[in-house]
Amino acid sequence: PFPKPTLWAEPGSVISWGSPVTIWCQGSLEAQEYRLDKEGSPEPWDRNNPLEPKNKARFSIPSMTQHHAGRYRCHYYSSAGWSEPSDPLELVMTGFYNKPTLSALPSPVVASGGNMTLRCGSQKGYHHFVLMKEGEHQLPRTLDSQQLHSGGFQALFPVGPVTPSHRWRFTCYYYYTNTPWVWSHPSDPLEILPSGVSRKPSLLTLQGPVLAPGQSLTLQCGSDVGYDRFVLYKEGERDFLQRPGQQPQAGLSQANFTLGPVSRSYGGQYRCYGAHNLSSEWSAPSDPLDILITGQIYDTVSLSAQPGPTVASGENMTLLCQSRGYFDTFLLTKEGAAHPPLRLRSMYGAHKYQAEFPMSPVTSAHAGTYRCYGSRSSNPHLLSFPSEPLELMVSGHS
Repeated sequence: PFPKPTLWAEPGSVISWGSPVTIWCQGSLEAQEYRLDKEGSPEPWDRNNPLEPKNKARFSIPSMTQHHAGRYRCHYYSSAGWSEPSDPLELVMTGFYNKPTLSALPSPVVASGGNMTLRCGSQKGYHHFVLMKEGEHQLPRTLDSQQLHSGGFQALFPVGPVTPSHRWRFTCYYYYTNTPWVWSHPSDPLEILPSGVSRKPSLLTLQGPVLAPGQSLTLQCGSDVGYDRFVLYKEGERDFLQRPGQQPQAGLSQANFTLGPVSRSYGGQYRCYGAHNLSSEWSAPSDPLDILITGQIYDTVSLSAQPGPTVASGENMTLLCQSRGYFDTFLLTKEGAAHPPLRLRSMYGAHKYQAEFPMSPVTSAHAGTYRCYGSRSSNPHLLSFPSEPLELMVSGHS
């Protein structure tokens, strides 16, 4: 018997609406004619003479539509009659409905070798969700949708173990049971970041961690391991930012992430990771960096010095931060200081919330300009407007 023909599509079997696709049927050198059948169509979908050297035929679709989507088989004719049919080819058209959302639970950063869940969701009641992994020719994964109490629909795909041997980049789609080859637009792609144990980079802010809305923010991720690329991730976000590493001098590498102008949504906790070009595994995370946005709470805060703003070196002094409005934490910043703000829980008394920051014993290093802010535990990265600046003078210090 003649060999069963092989059927495939180029550039692939999942094609966006309006794009061209070519279906190939490969049979035998003795083939005289090739026939393409589509399930549900009574007649052959198409017939073609073979291309030299006769062992295959091409069927072209110049512009994909939902009418082309479906299950195909092919046969070829030779002196011995018609061959048996090929295995089926399922040709899918995408782009017929709005795109779903795709997110990672609990976050897109996962320890190398760990597991996670990808959530594909939509507001409308589609029957099935499909998850596809970029660069893989394995079959897409399909799950039935579940309805949420909020009224939306979702499917939860377990993923893992996430190893750094290749890139973990996904999209998802949805479709109805009665039209299984007509899919939605793809979700925005989602990349998973496998984090390992190689040496953590450092993360610092060139402007200081406390910013007013409208200011520019540059976060610098750096390492002495010579990483080739860096990513920045803000806790709770769907995606991360990736930048190539620059080498300001031998052995050191860094990347600057310029964000802004900032608004309240930029407040949060950031970490960065480094990687070498030959590896898909990212480093251990940097220490977390908190970015704080001022002017988000309207209760005013005042700052005073006790016994006063001029003090001799070696003496004791306290900076008192207070407000009539409710704050559970007060933060004290010093202009030009590299360290993060000092934080203290507030105490309530005499109709005021307050915190006392001891500066004892005072040295010349304490001299400078201070400001105080209030924050609330419901969103600790959003601060009040600053207090009036307080200039601290240390006598015996020029």
